[in-house]
Amino acid sequence: MPAKIKYEQVAALREKLEKTSAVFLAEYRGMTVAQSTALRVKVREAGGELKVAKNTLFAIAMKEAGLVAFPKALSVGPNIYALCYDDPATLAKVLKDYATDRTQKAFVLKGGLLGSEFLDLNQLYALAELPPRDVLIGQVVRTVAAPLTGLVTVLSGPVRGLATCLAQIRDKKGEAA
Repeated sequence: MPAKIKYEQVAALREKLEKTSAVFLAEYRGMTVAQSTALRVKVREAGGELKVAKNTLFAIAMKEAGLVAFPKALSVGPNIYALCYDDPATLAKVLKDYATDRTQKAFVLKGGLLGSEFLDLNQLYALAELPPRDVLIGQVVRTVAAPLTGLVTVLSGPVRGLATCLAQIRDKKGEAA
């Protein structure tokens, strides 16, 4: 029978997973404490959290939270899980930048889970290239507002022309008097 502490760990992980928008998986074999601390700070600034947990306990917690578990081939070895509570693109960029940093070889990004979709490494890197959520929302608003701006410009043209014509007539009458 499993120890009570394992049930508590699964329950704590499940609670965290229920609040996440994405989960990223990486291997951290050979990372120093300084490297781990620096990465944790960057992840926290990006709206996430790093968790080290046994792969089987994490898989159970994912299943209980209603998420798709990572493939067993990726869930081998000492893994660290990045839980995203904010913008997945921002956290993916932080993890990609750290994984591709040439000064370290210990952190290896494996994949991720966005909603219910598993992301392989290429898809994760593509997610990291997206602009932040606020920028994407601004681009959508600008795209929607562009036709309306054009319509307002076209509709204000005759009124502006009439105002200019009346101003010229006023100026001519002012000069004649």
